[in-house]
Amino acid sequence: MQLLEFVPILVFVIVYYFKGIFVATAVLMAAVAVQIGITVLAKKPVTKQLQVTFWLTLGFGSLTLLFQDRTFIQWKPTILNWLLAIALIGSQFVAGGNLLKRMLGAQLVLPDGVWRRLNVGWALGFFVAGALNLVVAYRFSEAFWVNYKLIGGFAITLFYIALTLAYLA
Repeated sequence: MQLLEFVPILVFVIVYYFKGIFVATAVLMAAVAVQIGITVLAKKPVTKQLQVTFWLTLGFGSLTLLFQDRTFIQWKPTILNWLLAIALIGSQFVAGGNLLKRMLGAQLVLPDGVWRRLNVGWALGFFVAGALNLVVAYRFSEAFWVNYKLIGGFAITLFYIALTLAYLA
C-alpha cells in the first residue's frame, strides 16, 4: 500500500511530458481519487494524510485548471508539507500529545524524550521540504520542478527515514 502513495505523482510526471501541466494536473486529481477508491476497496483505512492530500489536490488542481495558472498546483506540496509540520508540532505543544508516538507507538517502544525529538525533527523536515518545493518552483524551470516533485520528494522521504533510523540506532 505504501507504493500506492507515489503512483499519482508518477502518473502526473509521465502525463506532464506528453500533455503538459494542465492535463497532468487533471490526471493527478483523478489519480488521487482512484488512490482513495483502491484504499477503500482494499478495506484499508483512508488516513488523514491521504484525505488532506485528496482535498488539497482537488482544490489546488481545480484552481490551476480554472485560472490556467500552474502556481496553484506548485504550491500544493508546500501546503501539504506545512500542514503536516503544523499537525506534528500542534500535537506536541498544543494538544499535549505526540502524533508520531500515537501512530508508531505500538511498533516502537521509546522514551518520551526520544519521541519528542523525533516529532520535532519530522516537523522540521516537513517544513524544510515545503520551503524547498517553493525554491525549486520559483527558481527553476517547470520541467525541473516536475522532476523534483517525483525524485526530490521521494529522496527527501528516504533521507528522513535513514536519518531517523540512524538516530534510533
